[in-house]
Amino acid sequence: MLYGVTGTLNIADMAQRIGLIGLDDRGLLHAGAALLGLAFLAKAALWPLNFWLVPAYAAASAPVAALFAIMTKVGIYAVLRLWTLFFPPGSGEAALFGADVLVWGGLATLGFGAIGVLASHRLSRLAGFSLIVSSGTLLAAIGFERVALTGGALFYLVSSTLAVSALFLLIELVERSRQNGGELALPEVAPEGTPFGVGMIDTPLPPADANLDDLEHALVGQTIPAAMVFLGLSFMLCTLLITGLPPLSGFVAKFAMLSALLDPAGMGIGVSAGASGAAPEIAAWVFLALLIGSGLAAMIALSRSGIRYFWAPQERPPPRLRVIECAPVVALLLACAALMVGAGPALRYARSAAESLHQPSRYIDAVMSTRPVRLRATVKGAPS
Repeated sequence: MLYGVTGTLNIADMAQRIGLIGLDDRGLLHAGAALLGLAFLAKAALWPLNFWLVPAYAAASAPVAALFAIMTKVGIYAVLRLWTLFFPPGSGEAALFGADVLVWGGLATLGFGAIGVLASHRLSRLAGFSLIVSSGTLLAAIGFERVALTGGALFYLVSSTLAVSALFLLIELVERSRQNGGELALPEVAPEGTPFGVGMIDTPLPPADANLDDLEHALVGQTIPAAMVFLGLSFMLCTLLITGLPPLSGFVAKFAMLSALLDPAGMGIGVSAGASGAAPEIAAWVFLALLIGSGLAAMIALSRSGIRYFWAPQERPPPRLRVIECAPVVALLLACAALMVGAGPALRYARSAAESLHQPSRYIDAVMSTRPVRLRATVKGAPS
């Protein structure tokens, strides 16, 4: 449909011609763009097109689910790339086509994901809804058509993808620690009426002032297995990244987006130039509230899961972990730590990428001014 209207499949050439489409063909142009966007938004998990994501990712194995978390962002990249190229503010009557769908659809996706995170008790479903939260955040940020907000969203895209992928890889290891637990071997109790000391093991009683746990074992001197230390610390870092708490890269990403929303030139003036339906400032305030509220919901849900898997269990044998299973989790978390340490250069790079996206003339000029390379045919036995 887009080829029929524009006469080309070169997206740079197509972007040049979209602003010249007449009124008679504009309906076909919008229909073709809407169908293309629908396919990308289904992959990007826009509500209500995301009904497939949580069951599919929860049923997949840990490595496959981690890769799916990365692939979901491909749909978001396609939307960002083509929407900013085809429908920039200066493209005439087609300017900012579909901006309301991105803004309000992203906000609905963000709210839906936050509710799903709170309602989830299985870690696999919780990770799936966390992915939906990140998708909604990115789609809403794209629709506001602001360079500063898009730059923060690009930084958030990398951080959230790495964090959710690490969480998917961690789920199988955490579940393994739960499956290793069996029935606790309680000490035998002497029958009622047996004299004290008959048939009982002569064990020394702990001091009266000792700090005891529920099984009356001394807490001092008990060591935490290395496997549980690794799982607990990794889960804690994933929680900080997904919820956006300091000091990791998730906090830097959310702080960058909140700063763009609260910029003096923002609220209601230019922050949501793409949201043309309701008042722009309403969409910006709703996005700000959902951005903070989704982090709180994720903190509650992940803390609840942490208590269930790492705090409440007692006398459970630690799981056996292999280096090849732990290395990808460590690599992803170290990448997030590198983003935190190099937040300044990374944000500048994201801001530069956002400026290029919101000024598509640079890309169009670079493509259209490039001269094609002509390959000379060679015949066997003849000079080339």
